[in-house]
Parts: sequence; structure tokens; C-alpha cells
Amino acid sequence: MQKNGSILLACVVALTSLFATETTAGRKHASRADKGADAKIYTIQTPRVRHRCFPGKLRGVLTHIARVVGRRPLVTSGHRSNGRRGSYHRKCLAADIRVPGVSVKRIIAAASTAPAIGGIGTYCNGIVHVDVGPKRRWHYCGGGFARLTKRARLAAR
Repeated sequence: MQKNGSILLACVVALTSLFATETTAGRKHASRADKGADAKIYTIQTPRVRHRCFPGKLRGVLTHIARVVGRRPLVTSGHRSNGRRGSYHRKCLAADIRVPGVSVKRIIAAASTAPAIGGIGTYCNGIVHVDVGPKRRWHYCGGGFARLTKRARLAAR
């Protein structure tokens, strides 16, 4: 019964975030009243991380991850106006996160079950990218995208 209550509460929080975002559409940043709500869902690495434009779907993904792993995600990068064209960060639809004390594998497992999840990417430094674009997965490690698992690469030899 307690588990059902937790799931229901997470759904209510996600829906509340979604409706709050829709009512503020057209404004570039959320109001100061929304700032406190964001702080309960996730934390930001530095004050320079641009996160107030996150839509309700992305906040819902972050809320889901927090609920599943039991800790708030730390957003290391949110909206950025520079970078690769077509990036979901440029559209404020993506976040790069860490969850201190939680393995990357567990973060990915939690993100994979989030209702609105699109892309999930990992980087060699332990950061996980989540967005609400189309569904896709990748791993990036400096020199290029490693799309194949180690077993698949060995089988291809």
C-alpha cells in the first residue's frame, strides 16, 4: 500500500510540474515561486547551470530518477545556447546529471523507466545525459561515439 502511495505522489508531482510549466509558456524563466519546487526535485552543480526553462516532462524524468534511486540528481548542465546544432540542450529539453553515491548503471536503469524519457547518453566521466526528445541511446568517450558493446565489437573481428 505504501508503494502505491509513493507512486501516486510521484505522478501528482510530475503532473503539477507539467501544468505549472504550461501556464508559464512564453516566459523565458520560471518565477521565483517555482525556484523552490525545482530545488526539491534536483540540485544544480553551480549557479551558472541554466535550468529554469526545463519543461514539465523533463522535470518529470528528473523526479522519476530521484524517486527510483532515492536521491536527488545533480544537474551539471542544462540549457546552453552554444554547442552542436540540433542539441536538445539548445532547446532546453535535456540535462546532464550525476547522482552522488549512485552508479551510472543504476541511474540509466531508473531513467529508462521514466515515462517521458527520450535520449539517454553516457560519458566516460560518469555523467548521464537525459532528454525528452526521440528515444535513442549512446555512449561517448572523447574520440567518438561507441555504439557497440564490447561483446559486439569482438564478434565483428
